[in-house]
Amino acid sequence: MSDTAVIEKSDIKKLLGAAVQAGASDLHINVGLPPVMRVNTELINMDSEPVSSAQAADMMLDMIGEQRFKTFEQNRDYDFSTTLDDGNRFRVNAHYQRDTLAISFRLIPNQIPDLNQLCLPKIVAELAMLPRGLVIVTGHTGCGKSTTLASMIGLINNTCRKRIITLEDPVEYAFENNQSMIEQREIGSDCPDFASGLRHALRQDPEVILVGEMRDLETTRATITAAETGHLVLSTLHTLNAPQTIERIIDIYPAGQQNQIRAMLSNTLQAVISQTLFKRIDKPSMAPAVEILVCNSAVRNCIRENRIHEIPNIITTSRKSGMQEMDNSIAELFFNGFISREDAMGCASNPQKMERLLSPENRAGFLKNHQSQ
Repeated sequence: MSDTAVIEKSDIKKLLGAAVQAGASDLHINVGLPPVMRVNTELINMDSEPVSSAQAADMMLDMIGEQRFKTFEQNRDYDFSTTLDDGNRFRVNAHYQRDTLAISFRLIPNQIPDLNQLCLPKIVAELAMLPRGLVIVTGHTGCGKSTTLASMIGLINNTCRKRIITLEDPVEYAFENNQSMIEQREIGSDCPDFASGLRHALRQDPEVILVGEMRDLETTRATITAAETGHLVLSTLHTLNAPQTIERIIDIYPAGQQNQIRAMLSNTLQAVISQTLFKRIDKPSMAPAVEILVCNSAVRNCIRENRIHEIPNIITTSRKSGMQEMDNSIAELFFNGFISREDAMGCASNPQKMERLLSPENRAGFLKNHQSQ
């Protein structure tokens, strides 16, 4: 097949612009296929010819230049961000599959979203105002963790005089200083890695530190140390619920250090926010279901004494403290007409309990007793 009149390197900006116009969250480039975008969770082929190897390479060169392209070819994976002339920004991962180049783009909205617009529990705003400690936002890839964290930073920026340092790979939402002073450091260009950036951040007079991801032992250790020394630290993990999050952090450490980290974590962890996104059935949009764990004395004792299995019961009985179960949050979305019964059942941690929870006779009582905190 001839490559003429298909996609020249300048057309990557046109493709990204078309994805923005379509309301896409993601755009995927794979050699041999037309570009594919994701709109409200659904994959849609764009009206374009299949992309050739030469065209995919030209797209990369257009975005990152020859020097960084050589680094990409050597490492076979590369994370970066790119910006269109209209200001729209994308988080980008370039990689190889079956020895051909592939590129995945994630649209980063221009505006920092307001927490009230995200349909998150009210206690999330209270957690953003904490003076110190560790708050972790968890969930699968694409569940809105970065958006939640950006909204929390935005709230601090608009209401408090604080110095905020973010460590991101790559920088996603671009903040403008308002009440606070914000520095955004990108891994790979502004600092070599998360752990190094954290160590130096402690000497830069921050009150709030955002760590893009606790992805290894060194970063996790530095993150907990930062929280332990009197900073508010916000970070993420790819875990599905609060107990799994705590176990993941402890398991990162060697067996001989796990008792020590339980004690440290029991003192520093303030909350775990676990979320997943659902496609709404009432309008073209997404809605989050959220589990909230707030570390009270009972939770801290469970962490310290390695009784993590008891934490779900504490969440169930502590709604007045702002905690909530994921299944109850999903049921609330269903009863409010936001999501389908099929989706609610498909994401339930306990399908039998969810079946009973979603029965029509439970609706009025449920909504009365389970309003978002």
